[in-house]
Amino acid sequence: MSSNVHALERVRSLRTTPKRPDRADVEAAFRTIIRWTGDDPERDGLTETPARVARAFEEFFVGYAQDPVEILQKTFEEIEGYDEMIVLRGIRFESHCEHHMAPIVGQAWVAYVPSGRVVGISKLARLVEVYAKRLQIQEKMTAQIANTINDVLKPQGVGVIIKASHHCMTTRGVHKPDSDLVTSRMLGCFRDNPLTRQEFLSMAL
Repeated sequence: MSSNVHALERVRSLRTTPKRPDRADVEAAFRTIIRWTGDDPERDGLTETPARVARAFEEFFVGYAQDPVEILQKTFEEIEGYDEMIVLRGIRFESHCEHHMAPIVGQAWVAYVPSGRVVGISKLARLVEVYAKRLQIQEKMTAQIANTINDVLKPQGVGVIIKASHHCMTTRGVHKPDSDLVTSRMLGCFRDNPLTRQEFLSMAL
């Protein structure tokens, strides 16, 4: 595909991408929602609620403004030939499901077997956080974390397990408060080597 075609596609994308609403638009939308529930957004207890909710949503979805690839760019190569599994366990996160915008609360276990370089462990937690702070489904988030580590670090293998409670089914709908969802993504040696996969699973579950 020529560069001219790529340029044309970018222009079309800019034309079809809706303009991001400003803060006033968002607060007005929340006032509408309050009226829709049957309450009065002008009463004392609710007058500042639209502004508070807008600020909360900025925090909930800050991941859209962050680059997950950039987080993993700084690596360390002086590892004395270390080539065993690295596992960061129990990374707590809060996200929101893209179907009901209801909370998803859970933990992630992230592992990889390095191939000549490693990344600071806090970067793995930040990677989870970036993808969590977006509208999500758990299956997609699991794959995004694993795929990004695999693409950037190019390790021998990557394993990601997520276990989470979804409020869209614990506090509404079927109302099953004790249920949780477990998803996994195994790449490289975690997929091809049953012993490596089992070692990771024994650490996580």
